[in-house]
Amino acid sequence: MGPMPDDLKAVLSQVLDPLMGRALGDLGMLTSVSEKRFGADRAVVSVPVPNYPLLDELQRRMVEAAGSDIEVEVGVMPDGARVEFMDRLKDHAGPGVGETGSRTRVVAVSSGKGGVGKSSVTTNLAVSLVRAGKSVGVIDADIWGFSIPRMLGIDYPPVVIEQSIVPPVAHGVKAMSMDYFVADDQAVIWRGPMLHKAIEQFLKDVWWDEPEFLLVDMPPGTGDVSISLSQFLPRAQVLLVTTPQPTAQRVARRAALMAEKVNQEVMGVVENMSWFTGDDGVRYELFGSGGGAALAEEVGVPLMARVPLLPEMREGADDGIPVVVAAPGSEAAIAFDELAAAVIAKKARVRTHPDLVIR
Repeated sequence: MGPMPDDLKAVLSQVLDPLMGRALGDLGMLTSVSEKRFGADRAVVSVPVPNYPLLDELQRRMVEAAGSDIEVEVGVMPDGARVEFMDRLKDHAGPGVGETGSRTRVVAVSSGKGGVGKSSVTTNLAVSLVRAGKSVGVIDADIWGFSIPRMLGIDYPPVVIEQSIVPPVAHGVKAMSMDYFVADDQAVIWRGPMLHKAIEQFLKDVWWDEPEFLLVDMPPGTGDVSISLSQFLPRAQVLLVTTPQPTAQRVARRAALMAEKVNQEVMGVVENMSWFTGDDGVRYELFGSGGGAALAEEVGVPLMARVPLLPEMREGADDGIPVVVAAPGSEAAIAFDELAAAVIAKKARVRTHPDLVIR
């Protein structure tokens, strides 16, 4: 005999909706559960919008949780219920990202230049943090060279519910990017005010639900986007990405100088493309060596990870399967898991105010 309706409803109420990351009971999405005398039990869920993404995954989770034959019927919330849905979420949410009292740790992944694999580091670090049990969001702030959605394998746009933008989710990571708003045959040709507004929307209009970590994939250089983010997120920590050669190291130093100017903490350095291990088991340092350690020493922060070149990293970036998923246990996956552990352990420093002086 299967579970009674009340028991089944209690079980299904605890199922997490894969898009919102909350239990169906807390979201008010589980409308009814009924027992059939013959055949499968029946559960009705109400989703806030038509064409609700990740619906197949939600149904799979419900069937798995039920442990018995069950039919899942899906309906769409009427306007009034949709308003209540978002109000309920906001009533139980903490402060927004960047607001006083928010538990979210913001990590700006910066390099000062392009071509060092910053987006790959951001993507794989995000997934490794999820694997470590953390809730994670990513802002693809490289307005002109967005790539995070493809690297994560996201294949559907954000959902708009009552003026709030709900970001897509892949591998447990929520991600927001200009990629969702620009056609493949268009270029983003914006200057300061438009860039500032886009970043503001990514922070204030997106329903992040106060993740433990928000990673920001920064654009190269120290221009408009970097300045705007330093204004919106003054307590962000900065993770510098470089490659082993001295040229990349010198340019990444500029990102550290900007962080110092706006009173942001540089938490550490990641050296990407550190080596390639051949079939003969020998490590080949294709881009030289020592750049990451030299940058870390110059800035006065730890070298938190050295990430090797791996074919799966390139393939995963193209196919939407991060290397920590595609090749678990590989040198690169181990490096990213160790980086995630180091980021978690590196608590933000206590903030100071220049006007506070002990006399």
